[in-house]
Amino acid sequence: MAVNKNNVKIHVDSLKKNFGKLEVLKDISTDIYEGEVVVIVGPSGSGKSTFLRCLNCLEHISGGTVIVDGFDLTDKKTDINKVRENIGMVFQHFNLFNNLNVIRNLMLAPVDLKKATKQEAKEQAMVMLRRVGIDDKAEVYPSQLSGGQKQRVAIARALCINPDIMLFDEPTSALDPEMVGEVLQVMKNLAAEGMTMVIVTHEIGFAKEVADRVIFMDGGYIIEEGTPSEVFGNPKEQRTKDFLDKVL
Repeated sequence: MAVNKNNVKIHVDSLKKNFGKLEVLKDISTDIYEGEVVVIVGPSGSGKSTFLRCLNCLEHISGGTVIVDGFDLTDKKTDINKVRENIGMVFQHFNLFNNLNVIRNLMLAPVDLKKATKQEAKEQAMVMLRRVGIDDKAEVYPSQLSGGQKQRVAIARALCINPDIMLFDEPTSALDPEMVGEVLQVMKNLAAEGMTMVIVTHEIGFAKEVADRVIFMDGGYIIEEGTPSEVFGNPKEQRTKDFLDKVL
């Protein structure tokens, strides 16, 4: 599915985030469209993960406006849990429940959110496990899985709520190098299916291949954004050039 410029899925205007006196996000404004894959890159401490966490209210927003699917996250009347039902989030460290086997990890949210009966949730969980190529692991526990397998389970779990938007916070940075490819392949497949995705990653090669747009962040600001060929191939800002010289 192509990017649908007529449907803004996420509208961010002058977003600010403080932790006490520390300003982590100083002034972030951008729109993310239906079917768009946006990859966020930048040095550690630039605010990338905090930005992502503000998009589903895992962090309290200090200032500005964030509107997701028409819901204003800064409006006290907004039911944040309702908004989150359409946003899947995949974390760096998987966040699986180690006391539950794989299929029960996947069934938890759909049953708790009353989106499905246990039987429906189980059937859907198997569909999602097949989708990420790991349905043979349904009955095992997270401790019996490799890092790459755990992250594929985490992606399948996020997909079980049938989200409109997927957020990925450095999904491969905790993985051994040989496991990175299997997780990136699942993400490439999702992008090809037209999922709206916002991805914080250090995988520049993946970003070049999959992103519709790349955002370079530093110091709590968006320094530069554009297509992968614009940002990686012909960056306008000196700060972007300095960063890319170190990572490319």
